Amino acid sequence: MLTGRYFITGTNTGVGKTWVACELLKQASQAQRSCYGVKPVASGCERVQGELRNEDAMALMAAATLTLPYAVVNPFAFAPAVAPHWAAEQVGCALSVAALVDHTAEALSYQADLVLVEGAGGWLVPLNEKETLADYAKALGYPVIMVVGLTLGCINHALLTAEAIQQSGLTLAAWVANATPCAEQPQEEQSANIAYLTRALGTEPLVIV
Repeated sequence: MLTGRYFITGTNTGVGKTWVACELLKQASQAQRSCYGVKPVASGCERVQGELRNEDAMALMAAATLTLPYAVVNPFAFAPAVAPHWAAEQVGCALSVAALVDHTAEALSYQADLVLVEGAGGWLVPLNEKETLADYAKALGYPVIMVVGLTLGCINHALLTAEAIQQSGLTLAAWVANATPCAEQPQEEQSANIAYLTRALGTEPLVIV
């Protein structure tokens, strides 16, 4: 079972980062380990009792053993369902690595056996014209868990993402093979992709879902 602090990224948006993060948190909880997740920035949020809420952040909170305020778990919540940097621009907010580091400092000050920081979209999702979420992950310095959606093109996406993670100076701690709802590949093709990525990445997936 995983322990420590990790940044969770995906090969694309909609590949199941939140589902995987919640499963890892649930496993930790079932093993009587303390755990929680953080979603620094999220777009496509909806108003709940007058405040913006993101379903991914809410799912992380529900799976955690530590109870943290919503604003601590998800400090940057935007209503427009577009890329975070564009959503921020539409509401007059300036996203940056420094801002994310500052606004997640409280969340990451709590001690737990397992702490997961979930990105948004893929590895190089922009925060502004010069910075990406990869720069934020680099600032944290946590090992990375990569979620691979088993769709057509996943090998290319996974290898490019893994290479970018390594070029950022970070460790690819594990990868997860996820048969996402949009996956249209037969089981045989999915198995072949997993086998190829196992060889190419040098390690078997942490889990296949």
